[in-house]
Amino acid sequence: MPAQEVSAPLASAYPPPPLAPEVVPPESVKMTLEEFLASDLEGYEYIEGELIPRMPTSLKHGKISTKISSRLLLHVRENQLGDVYAAAGFRVGERMLIPDIAFVSDARIPDDTDKASPIPPDLAVEVVSPTDVSERIEEKAFAYLAAGTQVVWVLHPRLKTVTVYRSETDIKLLTRNDTLTGEEVVEGFSCAVAELFA
Repeated sequence: MPAQEVSAPLASAYPPPPLAPEVVPPESVKMTLEEFLASDLEGYEYIEGELIPRMPTSLKHGKISTKISSRLLLHVRENQLGDVYAAAGFRVGERMLIPDIAFVSDARIPDDTDKASPIPPDLAVEVVSPTDVSERIEEKAFAYLAAGTQVVWVLHPRLKTVTVYRSETDIKLLTRNDTLTGEEVVEGFSCAVAELFA
């Protein structure tokens, strides 16, 4: 059956929708850190005046993040050490970063938890994605440390390793045969590296 043509009166009854106004991508907007903190923008990190979008992660990335966060949360709560956060915002010097997982000791948890944290975490955990640039990950680790974070764990799913940053000169690579520990930052915590990537 041939398609029916729409008569002129009917077509005029359904005019085409108006063109949407041009939207400027948030990442191309320049703003100060204070302006960013006061805005309602979510899903972005603020680095040196620019907004860096946080893209959805892979299932593997999510699985590894869940494994480390669940182990940390169980230990931290059982021992009343503080709290563990997933994908929460933290002010890190003049940046606003969103670590995959973060630990904040009980004495340092901000009063207002309805907003991003005005202080860096005690521990920041980053799970490397295939699209991440290694130089940027290392730069971010050093930014955490410079702002007061005590230790940074960078998990590499492809290599099945964990890089532990304590300072620019104290960096340790853990392989699947090693054990990741919280040292004095998350006291008593330990986990086999192999378990995180199983």
